[in-house]
Amino acid sequence: MNPITNLDQLVADLQGAEPRSVVIAAGHDPNSIQAAARAAAEKIARVTLVGDRERILRLCGEFALDRDLFTVVDEPDLVAAGARAVAMVRAGEADVLMKGLIGTADYMKLILNKDQGLLPAGNVLSHVTVVEAPAGRLDPARLLFAADVAIIPAPDLETKIRILGYCATAARSFGIARPRAALITASEKVSPRMPATVEAAEIVRRHAAGELDDLVGEAEVAGPLALDLALSAEACAIKGFVSPVGGAADVLVFPDIEAGNVFYKTVTQLAAARIAAAVVGTDAPCVLTSRADSEETKFLSIAMGCRLAGG
Repeated sequence: MNPITNLDQLVADLQGAEPRSVVIAAGHDPNSIQAAARAAAEKIARVTLVGDRERILRLCGEFALDRDLFTVVDEPDLVAAGARAVAMVRAGEADVLMKGLIGTADYMKLILNKDQGLLPAGNVLSHVTVVEAPAGRLDPARLLFAADVAIIPAPDLETKIRILGYCATAARSFGIARPRAALITASEKVSPRMPATVEAAEIVRRHAAGELDDLVGEAEVAGPLALDLALSAEACAIKGFVSPVGGAADVLVFPDIEAGNVFYKTVTQLAAARIAAAVVGTDAPCVLTSRADSEETKFLSIAMGCRLAGG
């Protein structure tokens, strides 16, 4: 499999595979239902909407959507709809879970439920974002796999290793056999005054010693690394930085949610990057988008979920 270098290529690749089954919790908001219809029409997913049937049918009429593109399970209550959607994933009736109109706190509570949720004992929940930068901004052209920008506020060293592993696994599912991973900090210099640099250096040491093979798998890992050195070959040349990861990173692991979230919002708001995102570490990929996210972002996140599920 050749590496997937943009999100349109991801969709095209999925169209040649068996569609995965996606269930949307409280799937009766306009953007979710339009994204669901598009995913079904483009044959990348079989979609079940758990939500208010009356409202779903009304939205189908409003947006001229084919009602037969998806299965509808009538459940007007938002939390109850989420519980039914999670139960479908647990029962093997769906490969991917997606958040619709249900609130993020309720959605995550259902996923994290010890008895009826989707997080295996001992696993860490995280969030992986796939970023497609505007054409010409990355050389070579490629997707970026970034974490964590949405869930874990201040990951410790062991959690960062898990996040690194999740990102590397996601990158490999997109055809990148040996992802280049950068442990991002404000500087490439190790300093006890900047604990993230010390942790990054320790992760690199442990990876080089083969201690992280089970969690990370095949990957090139470098850090601490400032963002310019991770993405710009020119910056590497100017600063004399030499590494297989330098200027060519596929994976960006941020030191905390503040750095990650600022990066996410900067590339979307100022650089018009296209985005797909999913919660990982769970029994199945769980698409977590904002209720205000566009139809395209939700559609591309469905595609990402299908890829991570093995579509």
